[in-house]
Amino acid sequence: MTSWLNKWEPENENFWRNEGAKHANRTMWITTFSLIFSFATWFVMSAVVVRLPNIGFKFDTMQLFWLAAMPGLSGGTFRFIHTFLIPFYGTRHTITLATLLKILPMIWLGFAVQNPDTPYLHFLMISVLCGFGGGDFSSYMPSTSLHFPKRLQGFAMGIQAGIGNFGVSLTQFITPWIIGIAAFAAITGGPQIFTKGDASKDIWLQNAAFWYVPLLLIAGALCWIFLKSIRIDKPSVGGMIKNMTDNKHAWFCVITYIMTFGSFSGFSAAFPLMIKTIYGSFEGAPDPLAYAFYGPLIGSLIRAVMGTPSDKMGGSIWIMVSGIGLVLGCLALIFGGLLTPTSLDQFPMFVWIMLWIFLMAGIGNAATFRQYPIVFAFSPRQGAQILGWTGAWAAYGPFLFSSLIGAAITAYGSANIFFWGALVFYAIATFINWHFYTRPGAERGDWGTKWGTWWDKAKDTWKG
Repeated sequence: MTSWLNKWEPENENFWRNEGAKHANRTMWITTFSLIFSFATWFVMSAVVVRLPNIGFKFDTMQLFWLAAMPGLSGGTFRFIHTFLIPFYGTRHTITLATLLKILPMIWLGFAVQNPDTPYLHFLMISVLCGFGGGDFSSYMPSTSLHFPKRLQGFAMGIQAGIGNFGVSLTQFITPWIIGIAAFAAITGGPQIFTKGDASKDIWLQNAAFWYVPLLLIAGALCWIFLKSIRIDKPSVGGMIKNMTDNKHAWFCVITYIMTFGSFSGFSAAFPLMIKTIYGSFEGAPDPLAYAFYGPLIGSLIRAVMGTPSDKMGGSIWIMVSGIGLVLGCLALIFGGLLTPTSLDQFPMFVWIMLWIFLMAGIGNAATFRQYPIVFAFSPRQGAQILGWTGAWAAYGPFLFSSLIGAAITAYGSANIFFWGALVFYAIATFINWHFYTRPGAERGDWGTKWGTWWDKAKDTWKG
């Protein structure tokens, strides 16, 4: 039985109602299940590194930030590769193989954390391989885009990306719990001694990685059995690259996607270490993983529910809301003294502002899935490609945010300079979105045309 569909016409109402919707929805839910573990394994290092110093590893602060950063560097690079895979190999083969590949770094990490003498280079290599989980997003999104009609793409991709992003919260939420039990001790090894101050206890840090192995095997089997691939004209790789690099709107979309998803993924990777380094020196310092998972959770949840509002109102207006909100969040952190605290009393406000930043990033990220296919509405295939292209650049978020925040703290004693830079970038990205996609008469506005009509009527009423 072939894994390729010979007919696929999602814009045909009869076909969609009788055949298309059932297959598209099945594909979306199966690939979304797999995507959850892509994000979880991509960010597992961010949950593990905060425990390494307490079990005997002698890594300094910058080394820990590098371990949290490297999955972003490799994930972004792998996304460029995934941008080209769906047209050539289809959904079934690409997604199945991508799912199973993530087993390798999980097994390696599970064994590495059990020996405090494991070289730092090994952890760097594992971090690079964790990028498998970030890279395959640029196959998931183009695949889902091809399966759904344009009117439902914001909803479908918002659901998939939003629920998939729960994997980030999953790894940061489950890790503190699962490392406290001897879940797989009989086959994966004994405990490590976790020391904090005068207290010590047994933990099984390897569980943070090993528990994904059976889940990835199940997800891979489901993908191979139930997924089908859509036949599309296979473009040349050179032509695909040229379509992206020679198009100013492709670069503008990259900028707004870095602002939204880059911020979500970047802060997801850096948030636990930010808590540990900024507030960890106070007596009674909080456990980073007791709070860090809330940020990705909020960003993922809002990303999942904002698909329909974006379909109805257009994406660009919500990207405006996102950009303005991110600027305000940076200002609150800087001028509130929350990045250079003098007491633990400032910690609750720091967490609330960070959660606001996650919320704003999630709103904007959901909106991009509506906006980009409209910006490239003249070519559905290019609209699918742009999701992979922008996603590849934004996947560098964990690398850029973690490394730059770590460098700022190491060099200047606080992350203030990083957030000043982020504020300027957010302002530029928001202006680009306004000028080209939101204002009345915008070059490729997905909401600006409707808003422009309202604006004209309002002006006429005022003059009258």
